[in-house]
Amino acid sequence: MIKLYGSASCNSCRKAKAWLEEQSLDFEERNIITDPLTKRELKEILSLTENGTEDIIATRSKVYQKFDFDLNDLSFNELVGIIEENPGLLKRPIVIDETKLQIGFNEDEIHQFIPREVRKLNSKKMTETLFYMDWEKQKFA
Repeated sequence: MIKLYGSASCNSCRKAKAWLEEQSLDFEERNIITDPLTKRELKEILSLTENGTEDIIATRSKVYQKFDFDLNDLSFNELVGIIEENPGLLKRPIVIDETKLQIGFNEDEIHQFIPREVRKLNSKKMTETLFYMDWEKQKFA
């Protein structure tokens, strides 16, 4: 199941939600500001990142700016605890399933959440359409 973690005020979150709906993909949506992620959920997300907390911390956020210490100086568990208490530290949206993770909205990358069988079928249909269009073009040339 795809999970969409975001907030109501986030434009990128709204774009990700609209894209998932357009693709008719089942997903669970959760406002992480009003219903923060648990330590377990944060660790699940971090396990899928390439660069750990660097991938998920919004260093330009107002919440991040209020801290007068370096988050790099904290232990992993301390950092997870701070994120749990301050969900505004997280980049949004976070789109996740059992094996894939996307931070932020990127229309090219979010396609990874379309099941492989559907992507193959769409690719085959596109190839057939392009072949037909090329054939029609040659026929009337």
